[in-house]
Amino acid sequence: MQLPIETPAVLVDLDIARRNIYAFQAYADRHGIRVRPHIKTHKLPQMAELQLEAGAIGITCQKVSEAEAMVDGSPRIKDVLITYNILGEAKLARLVRLNERVALSVVADNPAVVDGMSAVFADATKPLTVLVECNTGADRCGVASPEAAAELARRVAEAPGLRFGGLMTYPPAGGEARVQAFMSEAKRLIEAEGLKVPTITSGGTPSMMQAAEAPIATEYRPGTYIYNDRSLVARGVATWQDCALTVLATVVSVPAENRAIIDAGSKVLTSDLLGLAGYGHVLGHDDIRIDQLSEEHGRLVCDGPIRLKVGEQVRVVPNHACVVTNMVDAVHILEAGQPKAEWSVVARGRVL
Repeated sequence: MQLPIETPAVLVDLDIARRNIYAFQAYADRHGIRVRPHIKTHKLPQMAELQLEAGAIGITCQKVSEAEAMVDGSPRIKDVLITYNILGEAKLARLVRLNERVALSVVADNPAVVDGMSAVFADATKPLTVLVECNTGADRCGVASPEAAAELARRVAEAPGLRFGGLMTYPPAGGEARVQAFMSEAKRLIEAEGLKVPTITSGGTPSMMQAAEAPIATEYRPGTYIYNDRSLVARGVATWQDCALTVLATVVSVPAENRAIIDAGSKVLTSDLLGLAGYGHVLGHDDIRIDQLSEEHGRLVCDGPIRLKVGEQVRVVPNHACVVTNMVDAVHILEAGQPKAEWSVVARGRVL
């Protein structure tokens, strides 16, 4: 079916997105886990409102500017966690202002970040809540041991203008046992210092339906679950029917029997591979591979006749939905398979 939308375009099926939101919320509710979804996937206040309506306690952001855009976009967003080390006078000054508007928490995994925030918030009218980020196996940010977590927690608690809020981690997929072990020991050590650990927050869509296997965590931060993508289908945690975000493209050339060109290239599908071969899945055409991208072209190939015509529209499930969201100014919202609205992606492309 041809849609009356100029291509390339990013489509979001709201019926699927709602189903995805409520599926995880139901799981979390059964297991007593608070849900704090990461907005990096959609960057839309309207989607955050749907998540809050389902039962989420707040949102997660990765930048001060993302958080500002989301709070500006919806009066219903009142509780925000920024899961990134924040450095620099300009960002910290904006953080002070944001902290006056909402219940705000941030993270730190080193003394320099803690000291920088304390220097700014020491004279603020409201203290800043800081969680200690812990490395439970993903080997990105985070203190390396429960002992280091306890040491940094004590530094936060003693720092003027700051309040210790708990522990945060982004574990590898399937890392629930490591989260349970690390956080249990860190909590024990911190409480032995006389400090409370009000929140232990974990996250990640690939393992979200195993979140209850780390019961030490009090909240969970899934992001991609709202849309899903080809990488999650490849992991076996979603199906094509669970993928709410697709890229609508038009076939602009069929120069050979087994090759076609679409008007969606790296500017919308992105070059993210996430360990996969090719740059997306063409729905309804399991035999087709997207093997090359230039900025404006996507090359589709197959082992036999490609069975596409110039002017035909195709829908592509991207490898990584989160990056695709950041490539466009607006997404087209579908309900019952039909275009209903365009929503501006207000938190995209933010530098700070």
